[in-house]
Amino acid sequence: MYTPALPVLYPLRSVDTATVQFTEYPHGRCRITIDHRPLAGVTHAMLLDWFTHLGGTMSYGRQTVDRYRAWHPIDHIRWELWRPAPSGGAAEGARFHIVEAFGARPEYTVDEVARVEKLDQTGIRLVLRVAGIPVFQLEHTWSAGADGAHYVTVLDLGVRTPLLGPVNRVIRWRFSDDKARAWVKHNIEEVGQLEYLLPQLAESGESDETEPAMGAQCGDGTPRREHGQAEPVH
Repeated sequence: MYTPALPVLYPLRSVDTATVQFTEYPHGRCRITIDHRPLAGVTHAMLLDWFTHLGGTMSYGRQTVDRYRAWHPIDHIRWELWRPAPSGGAAEGARFHIVEAFGARPEYTVDEVARVEKLDQTGIRLVLRVAGIPVFQLEHTWSAGADGAHYVTVLDLGVRTPLLGPVNRVIRWRFSDDKARAWVKHNIEEVGQLEYLLPQLAESGESDETEPAMGAQCGDGTPRREHGQAEPVH
């Protein structure tokens, strides 16, 4: 189903704002690590609130939209809570259904259901298993820093068991090098948007987060913004 992109209200970070590392392991496994530029004005409590309320809506410019769509206004298509956590809602043990297309390119579409195996004030880990064996793991970790939240993304592709090496070849075929590079760009862009979206939610009262933001005073060009006056970026 075609979903028109939202206007881009806030600048998208470029790939050179992060440190990216590709690591190859035996039997075709691969790890991609992205160390993002700090998120000014963002706290760990804001990030936890974001991931536990991804199914909500928020003000975005002059309209109300799904939070997931606002997170990447071009690439994100749909998010749903496929299965609630045992404790209810979006928490450890839940399953997230994610649909997105990196660079808005149909050939780079991802439509997967992953289990939330960790979600707390230090980060979130999403795992896709086949016959109980992890084949895909995406982990976001964050911590407080002087300039804002320090945010690291790690994507692991493939299984560790040598006997299942052929499975890794299939995974790498489905997630080609070109698609991996498109994902890196996508992830850097979406993480950078949190620097705008999360303080906006806290200021507007749409978030449950009440902790004062760290790194709000920034002299390195990171925006100190009046969210209600955001205009599309051209």
